[in-house]
Amino acid sequence: MSQFDLSGKVAIITGSSRGIGKASAFELVEHGANVVISSRKQEACDAVAAEINARYGEGRAIAVAANISDKAGLQHLVHATRAAFGQIDVLVCNAASNPYYGPQAGIADEQFRKILDNNIVSNHWLIAMVEPEMRARKAGSIIIISSIGGLRGSTLIGAYCISKAADMQLARNLAHEFGPDNVRVNCIAPGLIKTDFARALWEDPERIEAANKTVPLRRIGEPEEIAGAVVFLAAQASSFMTGQTIVLDGGVTI
Repeated sequence: MSQFDLSGKVAIITGSSRGIGKASAFELVEHGANVVISSRKQEACDAVAAEINARYGEGRAIAVAANISDKAGLQHLVHATRAAFGQIDVLVCNAASNPYYGPQAGIADEQFRKILDNNIVSNHWLIAMVEPEMRARKAGSIIIISSIGGLRGSTLIGAYCISKAADMQLARNLAHEFGPDNVRVNCIAPGLIKTDFARALWEDPERIEAANKTVPLRRIGEPEEIAGAVVFLAAQASSFMTGQTIVLDGGVTI
C-alpha cells in the first residue's frame, strides 16, 4: 500500500470553495479520501462538491457551509461531517481573512481583532472540536495553512503576518500535547500563490514583477502546488513529522 494512500479517510477542509482549499480537496480525493467542502456560502460549497462527485463518484464529497468566525457554525460543520462519514481523520485549517493592507499603526481595532479571531482563534476552536476523537483513536492529522509571512516582517500585511506566525506556534504547542496520542499537527507556509485571496498582491504588475525577481523560480505559485504538501501531511508518509512548518515559497531564502 502506498504511503500516500488515503482510502477510507475523511477530511474537512475550510475555505475549500476555491484556491488552495479547493485544490487540496481534489488532491485528497484523488488519493482516496472523502472530503467535506466548507466555506461561507453554501452555493459555492455545493458547486465544488458536485464537481468532485461528478469526477470521482457520488458520495465522495459533501458541502457544509460555515463561517470561521461563528463557533456554532464550526460545531455544525463537525457534527455534519460525523453524521455523513462517521469520523474525522484529517482537518485542514485553510480559511483565513485579511481585511487590512497598510502599516500596523493604521489598523483599526476591529480589523486587527478580525484577523486574529479568524486566523488563530477559529483554528483553535475547530481543532478543539476534532482532536478528542483523533486522540481516542490514536490517529489523526491536523494541518494549518499558515504563510511565509509568518516568518518575515511586512509593512503591508503586518497584522496578517502576526496571525500566521501565531499559527505556527499553535502547531508546535499542540504537537507536544497531542503527540503522545499519535495525532500530528503541522503547518504549511506558502509564499505568494495565485489565489483570489492574494489578488491585490499579484494583480499589480509592478509588485508582481518585483516579487518574482526575488524568487529563484521567478514566478508565483499555483494552488495545486500546495495541495501535494497537504496530501503528504495527511498521509502515512508524514507519520514521523509533527510540530513542523513546510515552507513552499518558490525557493526564497528566509
